[in-house]
Amino acid sequence: MNKKKIILFAVCLAGLLAIQIKFFLPWMYDIAASDLFLVESKDNANPMPISNDMTAIAFTQCNSYVNSKIDPETTASFASQPTNAWSIGNYEYIINAEVDISSKEAPSTIYHYVCRIQYANGDDLTGATDINNWSIEGITGLPDL
Repeated sequence: MNKKKIILFAVCLAGLLAIQIKFFLPWMYDIAASDLFLVESKDNANPMPISNDMTAIAFTQCNSYVNSKIDPETTASFASQPTNAWSIGNYEYIINAEVDISSKEAPSTIYHYVCRIQYANGDDLTGATDINNWSIEGITGLPDL
């Protein structure tokens, strides 16, 4: 009886793998290749670091976010421009920058942070300077503020 269970288990496992390989995988590839996940905008992704008006505004918004998260007894001095900035398409940007954070208890420390930020209004750039039109998708490299 024990050998029959092992053989039955192996046959069922092989059947499940065959179904997955022959039916589900091609179906998932077709879905991934379709326009289902396509987002069309005038902002194209760029694998190289860039500097334009939108990356400058994204940098300013990331700095504003960091500044809003520090406590009142801590001061932050931001660089005048980001170290690198990338457009990953659909008005979403990755900003790499430095901030010098100092407090009364601790000496001044320079942190290199990365901020992923997205502009919410798409191709309508009239509200690009309004912080309410931006959302921080993630930030890393900073101490717990």
